[in-house]
Amino acid sequence: MKTKALLLITFIFSLITVNNRTMAQGHTFPELPYEYSALEPYIDAQTMEIHYTKHHRAYFDNFVKTVTENKIEHLSLEDIFAKVSAFPAAIRNNGGGYYNHMLFWQVMGPNAGGQPEGALMDAINKTFGSFDRFKTEFENAAKTQFGSGWAWLAVDADGKLFVSQTSNQDNPLMDVAVKRGTPVLALDVWEHAYYLKYQNRRPEYVGNFWNVVNWKRVAELYKEAVK
Repeated sequence: MKTKALLLITFIFSLITVNNRTMAQGHTFPELPYEYSALEPYIDAQTMEIHYTKHHRAYFDNFVKTVTENKIEHLSLEDIFAKVSAFPAAIRNNGGGYYNHMLFWQVMGPNAGGQPEGALMDAINKTFGSFDRFKTEFENAAKTQFGSGWAWLAVDADGKLFVSQTSNQDNPLMDVAVKRGTPVLALDVWEHAYYLKYQNRRPEYVGNFWNVVNWKRVAELYKEAVK
């Protein structure tokens, strides 16, 4: 299996105008692919604007700074994540925050939700028994992640789907992950992703996530990951 999902994400965003916010190796700060209000009422416009313009932007700016200082700006994100344990924590934290949010914005969208179709749905049914069982496992990963972190649906080296959770800005591409693979779906469970609307009601935020999942994009990422 070739882990091409990361390359697909980077390529797609490289086609978007980024107002000269570009560095070596194609690292860019992408435009949000929809309006701040596009995911309402499930994710409010104020949260989206702060999350994108403050949090994501800060991760990107700090990532650029740290890779430049460490003279590894020529490396791709995939190469960095593959040996991230050898680099300073700032690269791990900011590189993860930069990449994780790029994926997060992609796998959501307006007029979304529902269920996947085709090969992705077949794989979900084969792996988890049913779509509802998958949702339960994914929600449990998101709700039980202690403190800040992420829930993931990813593809392992054998082309099989799995659900996992990571702390802070780690992700399954990193060599520090308990289980490694190529992410195709991500849910941010840092408080800044939901607190303005949901306060301490993380389970409600997690449950509403299904209303904004862009299954078409997730299916495309899955297709690339299993090639």
